[in-house]
Amino acid sequence: MAERVQAPELEGETGWLNAAGPVRLRDLRGKVVLLDFWTYGCINCRHVFPDLRRLEKKYGDALAVVGIHSAKFSTEKDAANLRKAILRHGVDHPVANDGEFVNWGRYGIRGWPTLVVIDPEGYLVGGVSGEGHYELLEQVVGRTLAEHEKKGTLDRTPVRYRREEEETGLLAFPGKLCARGSPPRLFVSDTNHHRLLEVAASGQVLSVIGSGRAGFEDGAYEACSFFQPQGLACSGGTLFVADTENHAIRAVDLAARRVSTLAGTGERARGGAGGGPGRKTALNSPWDLALDKHRLFIAMAGDHRLWVLDLGAKGSVRPYAGSGREDLLDGPLDEAAFAQPSGLAVGGGFLFVADSEVSAIRATDLHEKGLVSTVVGEGLFEFGDRDGRGALVRLQHPLACLYHAGRLFVADTFNHKLKELDPEEKTSATFAGDGQPGFVDGERARFHEPGGLAVLGDQLYVADTNNHAVRVCDLATRAVSTLVLAGLES
Repeated sequence: MAERVQAPELEGETGWLNAAGPVRLRDLRGKVVLLDFWTYGCINCRHVFPDLRRLEKKYGDALAVVGIHSAKFSTEKDAANLRKAILRHGVDHPVANDGEFVNWGRYGIRGWPTLVVIDPEGYLVGGVSGEGHYELLEQVVGRTLAEHEKKGTLDRTPVRYRREEEETGLLAFPGKLCARGSPPRLFVSDTNHHRLLEVAASGQVLSVIGSGRAGFEDGAYEACSFFQPQGLACSGGTLFVADTENHAIRAVDLAARRVSTLAGTGERARGGAGGGPGRKTALNSPWDLALDKHRLFIAMAGDHRLWVLDLGAKGSVRPYAGSGREDLLDGPLDEAAFAQPSGLAVGGGFLFVADSEVSAIRATDLHEKGLVSTVVGEGLFEFGDRDGRGALVRLQHPLACLYHAGRLFVADTFNHKLKELDPEEKTSATFAGDGQPGFVDGERARFHEPGGLAVLGDQLYVADTNNHAVRVCDLATRAVSTLVLAGLES
């Protein structure tokens, strides 16, 4: 800042998480304070978390990180939903629920994520928007600490807060599912346990794939490691995995019981990365997968594009559709725009996309035209919960879609519902769930931010993420039950 400006006090929040009570800047005098303005559905906001952890580790008790959660979606304003997100993403620092945008307005914030640095005397140092600014933040925080150490205004006294905790059980925030029909098998991304499960239709756990440690190691089931895996796709004897936080695509040889890496370096790609040999090409938060013969499509949530991995001899990976601009824009593959694509399904000659940040379902013609179109959805800030046709339809941050018997099932995640779409007529209707978060079986079922779908026979399986469960919805009666896992210790 060219001149010293007092940082506005934090106020107007509707509650605090990871803290026993309100956190005020006046109570943090002597610390360098880093405010993180974020919203939990945003992939770019989540990319900031590793940078914050690195800064906290480097500067210790001289730095105080405070999250200001200014929700984009209505569901994100709810304290219980925000609490689940904090647990899911491992956020340790205090977070204010700024659902009414009071602090957002006082600081003049214009987009997510935005980070603001405040010096130990309570004056603004500066701010930066977007992700990928670790080096700049490290420099600014380090310089500010050094200046105030010389002045004698730096306080390294530890400040401790109450961290949110939750028992998850056998599953921890399961993200995605995949089914194989012969013999009937269900594969589950046990995301926050950093592993995969192979499960019989009865619920019997047949295999645990991964050590359960967050890591990036190939090898046998018990020795290999993943880091918050999400999307799955199965072909023959191979299970493909979107290893999201490792920014990699992994392959599970189900017969040999071994895991290998097909694409990704383990580091997140920066900017509009291009393609190349799989193992030498950095990826950016791959979230879901879908197979079309030798092509493995990737929902690359982190760079707002679709990619494709050639499963043939070349083993190359490249962008397939999307300019990288975060938006809803139809047209030719290289001109179209997506916004955090998070779910994929192949069917009827199309690649369907759950395009979460625009609350839309998109379709890419897999035949000669190669065009992107929109089934339902209007734009970045057009969301809600409304059934109907075409422009009347509203979804809220859908994370999964599944093509089955000419119908498209959608995990309408932030509406806590399952929707059924007719992709030709562009109609949408509620299939299960009443729109309220909960954990209720039966004909009036409730879900809590479902994120993955799969079909085995006449049963629709649902990764009910915030309930740490797999639910089963009968396609004929729509009655919902919970899959009881057996043979797996906590």
